[in-house]
Amino acid sequence: MIEQGLSEWDAQDDNNMQSELGSVVRRSPAVIGLDASIRAALEVMDRHQSRAIVVIDPESERPRGVFTLPDLVRRVVLKELDINQPIADVMTRNLVTMRPHQTAHQAAVLMAQRNIRHVMVTDLQGHLVGIVSQNDLYSLQRSGVRELSAEIARAADIGALKLASDSIDRLAHSMLHKGVGAEALTHFISTLNDLLTLRVIELTEAEFELPDVPWCWIALGSEGRYEQTLYTDQDNGIIFDVPVGTDAASLREAFLPFAQAVNNKLDACGFMLCKGNIMAGNPQWCLSLTEWKNCFADWMEESRPQALLNASIFFDFRPLHGDETLAESLRTWLNGRAPENTVFLRLMAKNAVDCQPPIGLIREFVFDNKSFPHTIDLKKSGSRLFVDAARIFSLAHGIGYTSTAQRLRAASNKLALGKDDISAVIEGFYFIQTLRLRHQHRSDLADDAANRIDPDSLNQLERHILREAFKQAKRLQQRLALDYQL
Repeated sequence: MIEQGLSEWDAQDDNNMQSELGSVVRRSPAVIGLDASIRAALEVMDRHQSRAIVVIDPESERPRGVFTLPDLVRRVVLKELDINQPIADVMTRNLVTMRPHQTAHQAAVLMAQRNIRHVMVTDLQGHLVGIVSQNDLYSLQRSGVRELSAEIARAADIGALKLASDSIDRLAHSMLHKGVGAEALTHFISTLNDLLTLRVIELTEAEFELPDVPWCWIALGSEGRYEQTLYTDQDNGIIFDVPVGTDAASLREAFLPFAQAVNNKLDACGFMLCKGNIMAGNPQWCLSLTEWKNCFADWMEESRPQALLNASIFFDFRPLHGDETLAESLRTWLNGRAPENTVFLRLMAKNAVDCQPPIGLIREFVFDNKSFPHTIDLKKSGSRLFVDAARIFSLAHGIGYTSTAQRLRAASNKLALGKDDISAVIEGFYFIQTLRLRHQHRSDLADDAANRIDPDSLNQLERHILREAFKQAKRLQQRLALDYQL
């Protein structure tokens, strides 16, 4: 699992910020003629699986504009334009061009100065060589990630891992400052945190004589969804097998001192102890596979608020260390059992729908917290709405993914949602996540304040997009209300 996550940052040795842009361009960009329609441009982008398309003057063969997926939302969808209109009407015309011999570093500086996400690479005659995005430049930072991964793997004690944790935090802040998107950044944070947690477990294992039975350390909550932000605590558990002739209680007693030591060492590395004690060192969450199944079954058969809360955390589990087949077996069992529990799913849906996005018919935004006046909780009233809906869709349709975006993409066909519709939902989710990360980056806050933002601190366009993101969450809730007759 971790190897899969790290593969995103596995890079060639010559990939660095001093690379010439000519070497950064890896494939021909999606292009279309100046006289083409918006519809035709979208079709080409879809075929190329591209987030941007370059508009070319057919006569001179020179780039005249660029159109991106965010442009689609802002300039077409929100303005309700006819997609049969010319792409020239909505493209960005003031192109920023660079030469192939210029460096990635120069491109990064220019993007930051101009507040743009793409530059055109053209030859001396002005003909298009390629397009370089912020994500392309992000990929060039992989060597730093590789070095940090190696640092974690070499760490011999908690002191060294604390330094590595600080390095993860600094690198995450740096990447956010450079404009790395929320999806990539949260996955990056989660993956490196996985590595650090794994190393803590490995070092702690050597200090204990653990039972000779299959066991697995599982990540829960935002960590389980690969959606950790700059402010996070621990959510974890243990699954173990119970061979014939042994009992779960004695095995649990043997695992608990080890699990508590891991929790405390993670805390020393900067991963705060969970206030709700949802950690492997708690006997409640150090369970055999059968006990986990019984827990899940009890929650799905109950209507208590605590059962719904537990489901929102524990059903996002994924294996992190040990025998992954235990977690896979639990997931297979859950995916087979959950769709049958329609009453429980309906209760989860009602719980999700009851938390409304903070937008009003008259006022732009609605505020409801006296302790933090004129602020919006981007987690509880924002990203959570998408997370809850995606979880319910995944449970109802037996989807094995844990990340919110993956769940929504996998569910889109089953829900008969078009590609554009689900893309708009995911874009809304990650815009809110980006604002959360940006707020956490700029402040040293804790608890609720870490996710609370004053909309007046945003510019007019950002406020407009935030309101539209909340509308996308509302559409998911409306779909839940329809499916479960709420």
